[in-house]
Amino acid sequence: MRLRFSANTGFLWRDLPFVARIRRAAAAGFDAVEFHDEAQTADPVELAEALAETGLPVCSLNVRMGATAGCAAVPGQGDQARRDIDAAARTAQAAGAAAIHVLAGVVGAAGDRAAYLAALRHALARTDRIVLIEPICRAAVPGYFLHDVAEAAAILDEIGHPRLKLLFDCFHVETESGDAAALFRRHVAAVGHVQIASVPERAEPGTARPDYARLLPMMQAAGYRGAFGCEYRPAAGDGAAGVEAGLGWRQQMPGAAGG
Repeated sequence: MRLRFSANTGFLWRDLPFVARIRRAAAAGFDAVEFHDEAQTADPVELAEALAETGLPVCSLNVRMGATAGCAAVPGQGDQARRDIDAAARTAQAAGAAAIHVLAGVVGAAGDRAAYLAALRHALARTDRIVLIEPICRAAVPGYFLHDVAEAAAILDEIGHPRLKLLFDCFHVETESGDAAALFRRHVAAVGHVQIASVPERAEPGTARPDYARLLPMMQAAGYRGAFGCEYRPAAGDGAAGVEAGLGWRQQMPGAAGG
């Protein structure tokens, strides 16, 4: 099975306007795109034109991130969280995005788990898209509410909805817990999307651990059928020249186009 890669516009070609990043992703041979929260503030006509022109599917988009990386678990922010979810749902519908990532927020020890679950239930009621939750490692975002795969799995079990899924970011999982491969096998049935980057620098996949040439085919063999989201910081810089200077890593992956 050929490996498919999704360009994350929140990390790649950051010197270009948002919509131009979509066209650059197509020109660079990516199979799909995924967004942070840029799409909610983009011109909807320009966004629609770029997606139609390139034919790239949208794997996922984030709710508004703001200063706290989302706010669904931030005490007292329930109304804002619902507004952010509603805005993301409208954008996802217009862009044809497959999934919405509801970010919990940086809360330290004061997170509101009940509010987080309420926000997730609100998202499931307001959209027919996949709703994603992502454990984010403490090394990258200190104080983020959700940092552990086991806790994310417990939330999925508690809500018990088939469209609530795990965003399995290999960089975060490997950094926080180690052995991303074993944790993926354990939770594969709950995974809605996978993102990749090398540890510890979050650079191009294949430049350090984990061994993606082994890990990605294993994930497919375990049942994952989606694209692999490329949410990494290019070693040569996140502008156009730096991104494209480092794209050779894709050809090192068995089953990739040209690999």
